[in-house]
Amino acid sequence: MTTTPATSSSPPGGAAAAARGARRTERLLNLVIALSATRRWLTKEQIRTAVPQYADCATTVAFERMFERDKEDLRELGVPLDTGGEDPLFEDEAGYRIDREAYALPEIRFTPGELAVLSLASRVWQQASLAGPATRALVKLRSLGVEPDESSLIGVEPRVRTAEPAFDPLYAATRDKTPVSFTYRRAGGEPATRHVEPWAIVSWHGRWYLVGHDRDRADSRVFRLSRVASAVKRIGRAGSYDVPAGIDPREIVAGSIGPVRPPREARLLVTEGSGLALRRRARSVEVGAGESVGEDVVVVEVSDVEVSADEIAGYGADVLVLAPQDLRDAVVRRLRGAAGA
Repeated sequence: MTTTPATSSSPPGGAAAAARGARRTERLLNLVIALSATRRWLTKEQIRTAVPQYADCATTVAFERMFERDKEDLRELGVPLDTGGEDPLFEDEAGYRIDREAYALPEIRFTPGELAVLSLASRVWQQASLAGPATRALVKLRSLGVEPDESSLIGVEPRVRTAEPAFDPLYAATRDKTPVSFTYRRAGGEPATRHVEPWAIVSWHGRWYLVGHDRDRADSRVFRLSRVASAVKRIGRAGSYDVPAGIDPREIVAGSIGPVRPPREARLLVTEGSGLALRRRARSVEVGAGESVGEDVVVVEVSDVEVSADEIAGYGADVLVLAPQDLRDAVVRRLRGAAGA
């Protein structure tokens, strides 16, 4: 997986246009969230308070013009925006909301293979939280006496989850084309300060890497995020450099990291009915081969011990590593850490 939020170059004035487009997209997203998060009709004034970007409108006339454009944009995008009121017998102020039944996707059925892929993808992309501006919109709705139905927002904005603290600031710097500095701990070397123009963030064999231009070495470099040993500091303005055209961040990472270690065989003791993803990609499954009833021996290939240990530890007591020993030790280390926490 490669995260490259920005294009490689912009024409004159392109940065300003891109910024305007980003603000408009964020405003429309927040408007959809506000109108989807409640079953009540929202008045214009409530919407103006709930959507942070509308605060930039100096006058009510300016807000209403922007809101009218946004309504048309949503309808052109196929969002079922309804107009109505709480009591049809009285001429109350018109309210707005999104017809969630019309907006929702129909029931989707997946094959076992597709479910296995989605299960793996969910380890990277999770739908547990909203962006900061969207969260503020929900808070403002509550302050207006409108209780949001947050269950309707699942899937509006997936967000990358990683264990590395450097991921979020480096991703933001990559998106904004902003140079950064950080302390980097090399394998077997002393920590050193690096000054980098971030190009892209790449997931490679279970680890996250930053690809960018190292100003100190005047060349492209690859940095493993888990080795960033300090806070990431911005050292320049947004849009102050261009990403070279035609680069392939994954190829750069592959060339820097070197050949991947050949996979090894791992033997796992798996409780009956569990470990479905492991079973699907298994080289073999020996049903009932365990010492206890309802235990199967599942043989899989392991390329990266640490990545495989993360997955196996997630099954808890349902999966036990029989071999190799280093994989068993890595899983035990994680389980002990979880128990200690």
